[in-house]
Amino acid sequence: MQTLLHVLRRRLSLPLPGLDAQLRMAPRPRAGPDPALALDDLRPAAALLLIYPHEGAWHIPLTVRGSGLRHHTGQVSLPGGRVDPGESVEEAALREAHEEVGIVSADVEVLGRLTPLPIVVSSHLLYPVVGVAPGRPQFTLATHEVECLIELPLTRLRQPDAVAWEERVRARPPHGTMEVPYFDLQNARIWGATAMVLAEFMDLIGELEA
Repeated sequence: MQTLLHVLRRRLSLPLPGLDAQLRMAPRPRAGPDPALALDDLRPAAALLLIYPHEGAWHIPLTVRGSGLRHHTGQVSLPGGRVDPGESVEEAALREAHEEVGIVSADVEVLGRLTPLPIVVSSHLLYPVVGVAPGRPQFTLATHEVECLIELPLTRLRQPDAVAWEERVRARPPHGTMEVPYFDLQNARIWGATAMVLAEFMDLIGELEA
């Protein structure tokens, strides 16, 4: 397990896989950029991609977003939310993870960031923060925000049947149908921005044993 941490620390200090890796889990055809959209106009948001050892394997905690939230209800997400004034991206990711699922900031070693990802539907620019905990956190869910917690083994993302596709209707212009890739879990589907972040992370760690 220490080998993975060593590689992560080194790779996060080098150029990241970036957009090419993210696009492997993007809907197709990909909608062109909104000409009126400027990255400076997007509100910064942060998410914590935490890895922790549990039952002999690395896991990532994911949330199913509650039905009362304004955006992305029912979707599987990394713990995260908007960056408050005066906060760093890392501080925001740790605060949101504590508020949503009870992760204690002092127990997390921040390793670095992945590539920022524009989320047009909610007008945010998402900064994924990678961290590691020495053991499984004592999770406490904020039930008004989080419907349930998913503990995802990294090994699942490497299995041959991990990725599937479905046809969806595009909610924003250009309207029409799109083919959407997703990571297929036993009781959930991970798609959209979360899947794109996980795709870059898995590219970063390469073929190392998860």
